[in-house]
Amino acid sequence: MGRNLFIAFLGLMLSGCTGAGYYAQAANGHLQVMRAARPIRELLQDPATDPGLKEKLGSAIAIREFASRELALPDNGSYRVYADLGRPFVVWNVFAAPEFSVEPEKWCMIFVGCVSYRGYFDRAEAERYAGELRRAGFDTHVGGVTAYSTLGYFSDPVLNTFLRQGDTETARIIFHELAHQLLFVSGDTVFNESFAATVENEGLRRWFARSSQPEQHLAFLAQQRRRAQFVQLVETWRGKLRALYATRRSPEEMRRAKEGVLAELKLAYAGLKLAWGGDGSYDKWFGQDMNNARIASLTLYTRLAPAFEAMLEQEKRDLPRFYRRVQSLSRLPGEERASALTGNMPGNAE
Repeated sequence: MGRNLFIAFLGLMLSGCTGAGYYAQAANGHLQVMRAARPIRELLQDPATDPGLKEKLGSAIAIREFASRELALPDNGSYRVYADLGRPFVVWNVFAAPEFSVEPEKWCMIFVGCVSYRGYFDRAEAERYAGELRRAGFDTHVGGVTAYSTLGYFSDPVLNTFLRQGDTETARIIFHELAHQLLFVSGDTVFNESFAATVENEGLRRWFARSSQPEQHLAFLAQQRRRAQFVQLVETWRGKLRALYATRRSPEEMRRAKEGVLAELKLAYAGLKLAWGGDGSYDKWFGQDMNNARIASLTLYTRLAPAFEAMLEQEKRDLPRFYRRVQSLSRLPGEERASALTGNMPGNAE
C-alpha cells in the first residue's frame, strides 16, 4: 500500500485518544522508513551491494519463504524489501506505571485499541515524553525496538536494526511480526505478544531443524531457558511489589519498602547468574534504573506464552489447526479469553 493510503489510514486514527502531534511523528517516521526501502532481489543482483550484506539478505529471503511455506504465515510483500536506517533502533517505546503500581499505563488508538506503550521514531521525542510522565509522578522506561509491524497494511521491510544481529534474530523477528499480521486482537497486548512469541519459538525450532544447525539450535534453547528463568524471576518480584502496593502505608514508607524489594530482586538475579555459570546476558537490564515501568515492560510480553505453547502441543504442533483454535479464542470477550488461557497454563489445565 502506498503513501496516500497510509496518510488516509492515519487520518482515521486521529479520532483516537492520542493527539494529532503524536500521529504526525508516526506518519513521518514510517514514511522515512518506507522511502529507504529497496527490493531485496534488486540488491542481490546489484554488483555494488556489499558481499556481507548480500549474504545476510540471502538468508533473510530464505527465512521469509520458509515462514509462508512451512509456518503458514501470510504470503505478502512484507520482508521482501530492505531499509538501512543508519541507527540501531527503528522505534523507541515509552512505558509508564504509577509510582505504586506494577500495572502499565495504556494509550488508546483506533484499530489497534489500547496498548501498554507509546512508540516514537525519534529517541529525543521519546525521552521528552518520558520526562513529562516522570514529572507527573510516573515511573518510566524508554526501550529501543528493532522492528515494528503495520499488521499487514504495508509491506514491512527487513531492517538493518535486526539484520546486523544475525540469522537467528532475523528469523525470530520475521516469524514474530508475521504472526501479528496473521492474528491481532485490538487492545490485548499480552494475548498478541504471547501468541506471536509462541509462533516465533516454533518457527525457530523448525528453521534450525531444516537448516541442520544443531549447535545454533542448542545455543538458542539454552538462551530461551535462561530468558524464561529471568522472566519468571522478575514476575515473582512483580508479585511482591503488587502485594506491597496493596498495603496501607504512607508514601515515604512505601518508597523505602519499594527500594528494598527492588534491591532484593537484584540480589536474586545475582544468584541466578551464578547458577548460569556467570552468564551476564541480563546485566544491562539490571544495570539501568529499576522501577515499575521497566518491570511491567518485560512481563507483559510473554506472560501467557506457556498457555499458547500448551495449546500448540494439544494440537499436535499442527500450526494451521493451532491458528484456527487461537482465532476462535480471539473472538471471545476479553474476560472469557483471559480465563480460557489462564486455565490452559501448565499446572492449571485439566
